[in-house]
Amino acid sequence: IRTPDIMILPIGGLARLERMPETPGRELVVAIAGPLVNVAIAVVLYVFGAGRGAMEGVARLEDVQLSLMDQLLAVNIVLAVFNMVPAFPLDGGRIFRALLHYRLSRERATFWAARVGQVMAVGLGILGFLGGNMLLLLVAVFIFLAAGVESRREAEIASAHGRTARDAMVSRFEALRTWATARDAARLLLQTTQQVFPVLDAEGRLEGMVTRQGLVDAMAATGESTPVRSFMALNLPGIAAETPLPEVMQILAESEAPVAAVMAPNGGVLGFVTPENLAEFFLLQEAESRRQAR
Repeated sequence: IRTPDIMILPIGGLARLERMPETPGRELVVAIAGPLVNVAIAVVLYVFGAGRGAMEGVARLEDVQLSLMDQLLAVNIVLAVFNMVPAFPLDGGRIFRALLHYRLSRERATFWAARVGQVMAVGLGILGFLGGNMLLLLVAVFIFLAAGVESRREAEIASAHGRTARDAMVSRFEALRTWATARDAARLLLQTTQQVFPVLDAEGRLEGMVTRQGLVDAMAATGESTPVRSFMALNLPGIAAETPLPEVMQILAESEAPVAAVMAPNGGVLGFVTPENLAEFFLLQEAESRRQAR
């Protein structure tokens, strides 16, 4: 599983994976890799002579009089222990989710791991508040919010099973022709609720897509007479109408594209799927689930 980048935040590094491991065994391997790196670094430092002040370093982590090696060893011990706390989505929480996944569905395993993580986040937040540790309080808020986001995402993926792109796509839309200009696109933007407009050739085949942001940038740079061909988005993912909806979600996430075109066999466009209309689809699914639960 490739990692395109790691975002360095004040509370630590956040790795962005191309996709999440779907089996509990693979998730265990991915989740435990982080703490194991801290353990490996700590062992190497201990072996090469930094171990004398290890426990003292943990107790006096912010003491500038400690040697750099002792501080580094202490930091890695603290990180390894902290990341193993079963507070989803920390590594320990993901390990907990993977273990639950052996007995429960991924959605239910994520739900319970997220709830445990949020309870632990509240505890960490109280400790941080009472102890005056703003960093710990910030970490607690991050864990609480991130656990909720991941739980909702897994619920969305579960509700997408058995559904296809046809179920969620925008099928009634206005399109632009390849000879249209930014003025024509701006008129459609104001007259409709669309944020994305397919650009079709004379035979009705898809040439590209005009997005709202692309239109705004073109208007600001070269004016309303700019041909849409010069600023339409190209190489967008194309999918079939019967593509499973979880696969559509993965395609949009991996490509980071603003839209996926739903293509007809003859090269025409049947519709398109955007993150916004996917969110609306899941809101309706959630409403239906609540109705059935009553």
